[in-house]
This record gives sequence, structure tokens and C-alpha cells, in this order.
Amino acid sequence: MNALVDVSFFPREAKPLSSYRKFWAHRFGTAPFLPMSREEMERLGWDSCDIILVTGDAYVDHPSFGMAVIGRMLENQGFRVGIIAQPDWSSAQAFKALGRPNLFWGVTSGNMDSMINRYTADRKIRSDDAYTPGNLGGKRPDRAAIVYSQRCREAYPEVPIVLGGIEGSLRRIAHYDYWSDKVRRSIVLDSKCDLLLYGNAERAIVEVAHRLAARIPIGQITDVRGTTFVRRETPADWFEIDSTRIDTPGHVEAHVNPYLMISEQAQNQGQDCARQHEAEAVAEGHRVKEQRIAVQDIQGLRGKGSFKVPPRERTVIRLPSFEQVKDDPVLYAHASRVLHLETNPGNARALVQSHGAGHTARDVWVNPPPIPLTTAEMDLVFDLPYVRSPHPAYADELGGHDGATKIPAWEMIRFSVNIMRGCFGGCTFCSITEHEGRIIQSRSEASILREVEDIRDKVKGFTGVISDLGGPTANMYRLGCRSPEIESACRKPSCVFPGICQNLTTNHGPLIQLYRKSRALKGIKKVLIGSGLRYDLAVESPEYVKELVQHHVGGYLKIAPEHTQEGPLSKMMKPGIGTYDRFKELFDRFSAEAGKKQYLIPYFIAAHPGTRDEDMVDLALWLKRNGFRADQVQTFYPSPMATATAMYHSARNPLRKITPNSETVDIVKGDRRRRLHKAFLRYHDANNWPLLREALKAMGRADLIGNGKHHLIPTWQPQTDGTYVSARRKNSTPAAAVKKPGSPRRGTLLTQHSGLPPRKKD
Repeated sequence: MNALVDVSFFPREAKPLSSYRKFWAHRFGTAPFLPMSREEMERLGWDSCDIILVTGDAYVDHPSFGMAVIGRMLENQGFRVGIIAQPDWSSAQAFKALGRPNLFWGVTSGNMDSMINRYTADRKIRSDDAYTPGNLGGKRPDRAAIVYSQRCREAYPEVPIVLGGIEGSLRRIAHYDYWSDKVRRSIVLDSKCDLLLYGNAERAIVEVAHRLAARIPIGQITDVRGTTFVRRETPADWFEIDSTRIDTPGHVEAHVNPYLMISEQAQNQGQDCARQHEAEAVAEGHRVKEQRIAVQDIQGLRGKGSFKVPPRERTVIRLPSFEQVKDDPVLYAHASRVLHLETNPGNARALVQSHGAGHTARDVWVNPPPIPLTTAEMDLVFDLPYVRSPHPAYADELGGHDGATKIPAWEMIRFSVNIMRGCFGGCTFCSITEHEGRIIQSRSEASILREVEDIRDKVKGFTGVISDLGGPTANMYRLGCRSPEIESACRKPSCVFPGICQNLTTNHGPLIQLYRKSRALKGIKKVLIGSGLRYDLAVESPEYVKELVQHHVGGYLKIAPEHTQEGPLSKMMKPGIGTYDRFKELFDRFSAEAGKKQYLIPYFIAAHPGTRDEDMVDLALWLKRNGFRADQVQTFYPSPMATATAMYHSARNPLRKITPNSETVDIVKGDRRRRLHKAFLRYHDANNWPLLREALKAMGRADLIGNGKHHLIPTWQPQTDGTYVSARRKNSTPAAAVKKPGSPRRGTLLTQHSGLPPRKKD
């Protein structure tokens, strides 16, 4: 078998994080906090930092903050790591505070995308920032990853820049930018970074750090999973596939498409979909074919060989160029679809996208996603010596030893525990899957219980209540595909849409056991669940719902149906409202058994792609029938790279094959229509009634305007002088004298409704 070529260029089994030989500086030991000043460096005995992390967040030494995780992970490998948090970006001076880093800069905008952090869905500047001391806005620039990278280059031009975090992850290729309403090129080019790490980057950052420490130039680091960089041309021993041959935006070829999902292949052949033995056969067929190709000489494959499928590890898919997707929404939707098909670490190929033309043309190269962390590696990451509090400098800045509680993001999670990563839900408006991946990475029970005990023993202000045991979702802990072979071959964007895949395990037993053991710990009075719940998974385990409802709900449980109508739900990849009804039945039954009055608080999205005005009418009627009055409303926010954002920009549905005549999507654009959809969610707010009356009449639904219980909004309008003006007559009447059917005495602003407790003013 000596003739075998190397097909392990991107290995499917990763080098363990604990297996690296520590860098020489490990002799300095563990820092109480990673230093933010020269004085702290001197107390540690350092003359310089090997790596300096620049972040748009305040430095909180806690595993929920990305810069702390990366910093402590690099420290664990023996490197001296300093942090520059929320620097003054008006010049390069603040970036010189810790001196020149010996190896590289690590740059991130923070836990949030800087544009989403600074602007509302209506593009209005926010006045607050939960990741800043004192909740003050304006402590980071727009497009912070780009600005920080530029200042790092100005400070020390010769030092490599490694960009990471969610802002970089979601902009790794050409992407629609909601704030400028145009397609922008890859952030790798705009930031001029040397290397971009996307996703959870522990594997990549450790590998890159050790290579740079071994004096390998950063320009030669091109084979690390989860990285993106610029190169001039495709290497000679790689096979380039035009993405339009995989997912043709035009004529659909008749041959079997290797990029069809397993279920789609079966359906095309007239068979039942998603049978386990069929999936295993497909997966095994791909594996055997690649092994057969491996025995051929790579150069010979360029000729008329007998094999048509090149080895995945030496294959790159060329997406339409930046110039093409910038000007053609159909090609943009196509590129988005192909990128999302290439997110499974088990079968993803590299991607390349050209930017520029002629002698200025450069390729942005995206390596396959990182291999998910094992349970042992997750434990290593979360068991690192975090202080679990903000840097002491903030206490002095804010006044008082406990001033750190004025960092809202820290205050929110200080008593919570992250038990897993990833999400296989695939909701199109969410960026979790694009960033963390769809494969669930779970910590061990022992590691989680140790962290609960650490909170009990070490975190000031703890009163015995754990605010959350969760993650991106509350109840995906230790869930996943039944078969590694099926998982590595699958290209489905969701394991739970349009229904739960029969190959997905839905056993909530380990999570139930974790709940019981955590609340049984000495000194723990209550363990609440604050993460979002996948109720479509929960109904598969009534025992879990009972455990949750009777022991871990603090009166209210927030869940997110997002909508009630099939049109928008199909574009969100969310389950139908019937699943919510089944969960509510279990919730109410188990609450009654426990003798508790508890309530579900559903969340909904306004103005999502695929939502007609009529859909919002139906949702508003559902809300009124069920007695819900939304205090706060979420309007769809087109974040970079999300599938729903591709819909928003292109008016096409990339969940299906893209063609010039493919399915179009109703897009809610324009301030007036977005306000209208938001107004339907707050049908009870009198300020919205004039807009709703006008819209309902235009839609031919004037029957919903009236003073009866079956009407959505009344014909009268309250005035600032305490009178009501009829929408039909111009006369006014004192508010206290008006009696409307089905309501208490006028002047009562709020009433109890549908079993919910009395509410304060909306």
C-alpha cells in the first residue's frame, strides 16, 4: 500500500489539546488574572507577552467570555498571554500598552458582533452595552474586528494578526451587510489579518501558536482546520470544483447529485427517506470510493482516469466571486446554500472565493470546520483556572469592591453553568450553527458538578440559586446522531426539521440525572433553567418535562415558537404550533400535579422572511385568543451569513436548490412594513391601533375592528386628555363614561387575561 497518496490533509481525528509539549514559558505558572498592564506583567516576572489578545469586551475571567477561554487555553499551553480590553481605537498608542507580542496578536470584537451590539434591528444606535462596565455604550467602534486589526498593524507592523470571534466567523466570505445594505467582501481582506479562525477556536489557536513558536512563518500555515486566509492560486495538487456543478443555479442535471442529503437521494429514487441501513450504505459508499481513489496517483486523476470523484481532502469548491455575488442575488443565495452544505466536519470540503480581477485578484480560502471537542477536551477547557469574576481594575473604576456587578453580561451569567456547545436545530435566523457547529459537544457530569461547587464556594453574592444549566439550548446535552457513519455523511441543515430525524437520539436521561445531582449538592437551594428550550425535543421525553417543570422553573419558562403560521415557520425551520400545544399540555399538567402556578412565556419574531401581512394577522389573533400581551418584541435582524439573511437579500429560498426560477420569498423591507408586523405582535398597544386599522382595512379585514371580544382592535382611540375618540365618529367622550363590551370599567389600563397573572403597565 505504499502507493497510497496522503488523503489525511484535513484529518477527521484531531490531535488532543492536552498532547502538546508546553512552551518554555510555562515555568512562570498561572496568572491570577491575565495581565492588562505592565505593572501586572512585572509582578508575574514577565519581560514581555508571547501573545496579546485585543477584545471589544471588558475582561471577565469566566468561561462564558471568549477572550478568557482563549487566554487561559493558551496559558495552559505554556504561553504568556496579555489582554487589551476595550482600547481607545483613535490611535495605536493604546495597543502598545503591553509592548510587542513575541508571537502574534489575537483580535476579536468580543462575544457579540460589534454592529449588532451597537445598533438595533431598526439601525438605531443603542445607548447601552452589556459587556461594558457601567453598561455604557460607545466603548467599541463599528466593525471593531477591522479597526482593532488596523491599529495592531500600526503599532507593530511585523507581528502576525490572528483574527477570531463571532464577528470574523460570520464574515469569512463575501456577505450581505444589513447596516450598509450591500454585499461586503471577506473580512480577511478588509482587516488585513494574516489568519482568520472561525468557530470555537481552541484547536486552531493552540496549533497555530505552537507552530509560530517553532518559527514557522504564518504564511505557511495553510492546513489547519477552521482557518481562513488569502492565497493567490489553488495549489497544483488540489482539485477544484465549480460550485455551480454541485448546486446548479440554472439547468438541473439529471445525474445523481453527490450533494443531495441522504433523504433527498432516497426520495429521488422513489424510496422511503432516512432509513438507517440506507444511510449507512450511502456513507460506506462514499468512504470506499475515496479509498479507491487514494490508490491512484493524484496527477493521473487530472487525466481520463476511471474515477470521477476526487479525494475530499484535496478538493476545493470554488464559489462565485465577490464581484458576482455582489451584483447577482441568485448567485449570492447559491453561494450561501453551498457554504451551509459544507459545514459538517465529517464531509466538508475547502471553499475558495475570488476577490478582485486581473493582477489584483486574490482568493479567500476557507478550510473545513474544526473537529468538535471531545468530552475530555471540553472538561479541560472549562476546568481551566478561571477566577470567575471581572478584572479587579473594574472594581476601582466603578467604585466599591463589588462594582463588577455593574457589567450586565457578567451579572447575568455569574451563577450559571455552560454544559454543552453546538446546536443541531438549524434555525435559519440564528448564527449558532454557523459559529459553533451542529454537533453537540458536552462536558462530563463530574466537570459540571465541580463548577457548581466552585460557584457555591468562590463566587461572592451567591445565595444558593444556580441561574442556569444550559448553553445554546437547554436540552441538547449529550444528544446526537445514533451512528458516526451517518453523522459524517449527512448534509441536512437540521436534525429536527421538518421533523425529528429517526437517527437522532432524544434520550434526556443524562440531563435528568444531571439536574437531580446538581440540586442535591450541599448548599444548593434551587437550580433554574434559563437557556432556550427545544420543546419539540422535550415532548419526546415527558419524564424530562416533568423534572423540568416541577423542580427547575421559577414561575415562568421562556420558549420560542417564533410564529404560528406554516409559511414563516418553514423559512425559519421551526416546528409547527401544534408542537407548542403538546408541550403546553404537559407543562400545565405537571405544574398542576406539583401544586404550582407557572406560566409559559412564548417569544415571537416579527418581519421574518417568508412572513405575509396575513400571517401576522393570524398570529395576533392567536395571541389574543391565548391572552398573551408581548412587552418586548423581536424584529428580524439580518445577521451576516445566516440563511434567513440570504433570503432577505436575495428573495430566494436557499433551503432548496437555487435556480433563476426557484422559490421566491416574501421579504419584509421598509420601515413602515416592519413597523406594521411589529405592531401586530403588540396589538394591545393603543399607539399601534391607527396603523393597524389602516392596514386591516386595506387587507379587507375591517371585520377585525370593533369593540367585541372577537375583534382584534377597537374602533375607539384614547387621547392624551383622557377621552376616547371613535374611529367612525368625530365626537369624544370622557374615558370613565365609556363602556366597551367584554371589558371592565374604563380607565382600568390592564386586566388579568387567560390565566396569566396581573400585569404592570405594558
